[in-house]
Amino acid sequence: MSTPLDQVIKDALDERELAYDNPEPGRFLVVLPGIKKQQTNCWLSVGKHALVVEAFVCRRPDEAFEEVYRFLLRRNARLYGVHYTVDKAGDIYLLGRVGLNSVTADELDKLLGQVLEAADGDFNTLLEIGFATAIRREWDWRTSRGESLANLKAFEHLLEPAQRSRVSDEADS
Repeated sequence: MSTPLDQVIKDALDERELAYDNPEPGRFLVVLPGIKKQQTNCWLSVGKHALVVEAFVCRRPDEAFEEVYRFLLRRNARLYGVHYTVDKAGDIYLLGRVGLNSVTADELDKLLGQVLEAADGDFNTLLEIGFATAIRREWDWRTSRGESLANLKAFEHLLEPAQRSRVSDEADS
């Protein structure tokens, strides 16, 4: 059965023209459109005492775990209403809890805005730190097959000098 809080959430999401699904009372899957990370899926779950906000950011890093986790811990100090966490598999999420009495359209706007700013804004940095080797391999694979590098351009600075010169040579021809 839908609650008055469900209506507050629906109205706030509709007003902000956000795509969402409401599979059951008290549960909303909100799709936050991004730039670096194409979209961030964010669950809003109404509990007994709090609204829980949970968003997947990226999978477990392949490398440089300590550096990734150090970045997340430092970043937590600047986040509003949510914090970075990892699950048992090491995947990275944003998680927050807000008392039910504090849930308003404005508060939801702040929370979802923070989720989007963090997930989208930190996405490339997390990839650079935790997936640099995979990015280089993908760059080589795409270049060898003449595939598009468009969505990898943000990571060009990670390339080895030899990879960079091949890119320059191809651009010149």
